[in-house]
Formats: sequence, C-alpha cells, structure tokens
Amino acid sequence: MTKQVKIAIDAMGGENSPKKIIDGINISLKSSEENLFYLYGDEKILKEELSKNKKLLNFCEIINTKDVILDDESPLTAAKRGKDSSMWKSIESLKEKKTDICLSAGNTGALLVISRLLLNTIEGINKPALAALWPNKNSTSVVLDLGANIDYDEKNLTEFACMGSALYKSLFETNLPKIALLNVGLEETKGNEKLKKTYNILKNNNVKNFDFTGYIEGNHIMDGDVDVIVTDGFTGNVALKTAEGTAKFVVDSLKKSLTENIFSKLSLIFSYFSLKKFKSQLDPRKYNGAIFL
Repeated sequence: MTKQVKIAIDAMGGENSPKKIIDGINISLKSSEENLFYLYGDEKILKEELSKNKKLLNFCEIINTKDVILDDESPLTAAKRGKDSSMWKSIESLKEKKTDICLSAGNTGALLVISRLLLNTIEGINKPALAALWPNKNSTSVVLDLGANIDYDEKNLTEFACMGSALYKSLFETNLPKIALLNVGLEETKGNEKLKKTYNILKNNNVKNFDFTGYIEGNHIMDGDVDVIVTDGFTGNVALKTAEGTAKFVVDSLKKSLTENIFSKLSLIFSYFSLKKFKSQLDPRKYNGAIFL
C-alpha cells in the first residue's frame, strides 16, 4: 500500500474559502485517494462545509486556528501578528514534520515571508523562488522567479537555474533539461551586467545537470524550445501578468467577433469544439498556481 501523503492546507486563505478548498479536495480525490488533508482554519465553518460531503471526512482532519491573514494585509504585518493564523500554522506543520506539503490560496507576499521565517533554504541556496508551469507549443516549461525576489544578483539567478532544473526533472522524464535566461536579445553582449555574469557562469557550468542554451526573448517563451526559463522576480511577474492579460484579450475578442451577427453565430456552431479547445489552452486558471522553491 502506498504511504499517504500528508497535505497541510491554509483553508481560510483567499476569496471564497473554505468552499473552494473543499471543492478542490473533492476533485483531487476523484484522481487519487492516497492523500490525507490537514485543514487549518475555523473549525465550525470547516465542519459545516465538510458535512455536505460525508466521504471527505475520511480524508480530512481539522486543526482549529483563531486567525486569518487577509489578502490586502502587508507581508510584514501578517508575519508579526499572524502566529495563530491558518497560514502560519499550516506552514509550521512542515517545520515540525507533521506534513509533507503545504498549500495556500491566500496572500502570496505573507506566504513567502512566513515561509522564510519558519523554513530553512537548501544548503547553498540564498534566496527562494516562485516557479510556475507555463504552456508552450510542445508541452510545458518551468519559469522562475515570478515575484519572490525583486533584488537579485548573478548568484541568485544561477541558484534559480539549479532549482528550476531540479523541479523540471522531478516532473518530467528527462535528465538534462534545456535552460535559457530571459533577456532583451540573443547576443552575448545584450542585457545588464547581472545577466552577462550569469550567462558566463551557466555557460561554464561543469556540473552537467542541465543544458544551458543561452538567452531567450519574451516572444519565444511559448515556442517550446527550452524546458526552464530563468529570470528575476520583477521581470517574471510582469511577463506572467502580461501573458494572462493577452490570453484573456484574445479569447474575449474572438468571442465578441463570433457572436456579432447571425453569420458569425452560424460559423461558431461548426467550429465550437475547436474553439473550446483553444480557449482551454489559454485559460490562465490552469497555470496560475505557483510552486515556492
């Protein structure tokens, strides 16, 4: 029998919680019943939500917490006053080795700060990073950092490359992921000094745990030629939000043009399934979860 994976969840974090948390658990159980969920939050509210689906009681344990970190709360304020919050307690369960994984749909800034306070980084890693799975023409790429670090140097970018490579290898069947640095051009002379120094470090990497392919420009992120794309948190977050906004604009514009008159509505009938697949590929909700490395 496979050992159950213990998952801590900040059940009160984010909009429409804990309902969306319970709905998510219900969906996951349709794929696998090998997980055990520890729900940190208001016991009364969680019991009421779980009572709507009795099956979930076999897979969930409630840990009552007194406080909730708000979405608009500053990370430092949340860290100072949030020691009794559902987010703090769920992250703390990792430190105490009670759980294997922690999930939250709440305040990202607070999550990063509290995680830094409670958890250690891997030896040799100075700064953590937010990584996401990004769709491309062939499959999926790992992109990082997406907002954990605004200040960075060449050492941090090198660390992101190592962590991104490790993540990609853990998710996909490859021993040598292709890695690229996001830049304003492909030539070695382009970019700021930090990028140039990182380029030289990765180019001369003697530990062959990834294949460094050089620079990549923003318009080629989705080509599928590389597996891991490395950048700083400011640039990565702007790129992510721009991609999400562009996807929404394209889908909304297409929907409007196909419902303008009777002829476009008729053409929509014949292309419905193709358009539905197209919309699904561009749906940001499928990709906007991030992994804190």
